[in-house]
Amino acid sequence: MNDIFHTFAETASHLLGSAWAFVAALMIIVFWAVTGPIFGFSDTWQLVINTGTTIITFLMVFLIQNTQNRDAKAIHLKLDELIRAVKGARTGLVDLEKMSEDELDSLEKEFHRLHERLHPEAVHGNSKAEDKSTTGKKQRARTRAERQTG
Repeated sequence: MNDIFHTFAETASHLLGSAWAFVAALMIIVFWAVTGPIFGFSDTWQLVINTGTTIITFLMVFLIQNTQNRDAKAIHLKLDELIRAVKGARTGLVDLEKMSEDELDSLEKEFHRLHERLHPEAVHGNSKAEDKSTTGKKQRARTRAERQTG
């Protein structure tokens, strides 16, 4: 059952996400609007478009959610593989999506503190650190130039 739905959802999202599907939807709306005077802009005429769009929207929610779930799972698996493959990486970060909101918030704060420690000039906008960085670059460039001419 899952394979059948997956195949259907993938095909439908590919087809319905195309420019042609947009043009077809636009043409249906134009056709509906043009027929308004013919049907005297009746309640039934309005009910047709309301019912049609409600049903389509309801079904598309499930198709979109299925596609997003599969894409997210694939991305997580790829990132997990990269984390496992990098020597020194914290393998505890694999399967973060299974953590609670509190655990994720705590980890986010930990990374923020780490970033502050490693790059205080970026967090606090320290212009002196930027000046030192620029001065250091200039000194390295001069040293390289002297080596090349000497």
